[in-house]
Amino acid sequence: MSALFFIVMVLTNFLSNNAAAVLFTPIAINLANQIGQPPEAFVVCLIIAANTSFATPVGYQTNLIVMGPGHYRFSDFIRAGAPLALILWLTFSLVAPWYYGM
Repeated sequence: MSALFFIVMVLTNFLSNNAAAVLFTPIAINLANQIGQPPEAFVVCLIIAANTSFATPVGYQTNLIVMGPGHYRFSDFIRAGAPLALILWLTFSLVAPWYYGM
C-alpha cells in the first residue's frame, strides 16, 4: 500500500488529481483483492495520495493560479511541497496498517 501511495503521489504532481484517481482506482481494488486485504484501505490510500500534488505547480489548478501573482518559481513548489508530500507518505504508511488492522 505504501508503494501504491508513493507512485500515485509522484504521478499526481504531473497529472491532475482526478486523472490519477480514475487511472489507479481499478488497480488499487484489484491489488487489494489479490493480496487479501480490504479494498477500502487501498481506495483511501489512493484518494489521499491523489491529493498530494504539492511538489509542482502543474499538478493542481490552484497551484498555477497562485504561481503568477505570488511570483513563485517552479523550484519553490519543489522546495516546499516535496517535504510535505513525503511527510504525508510516511505518516500514511505508518498509520494506515494499524488503523485497518493489516
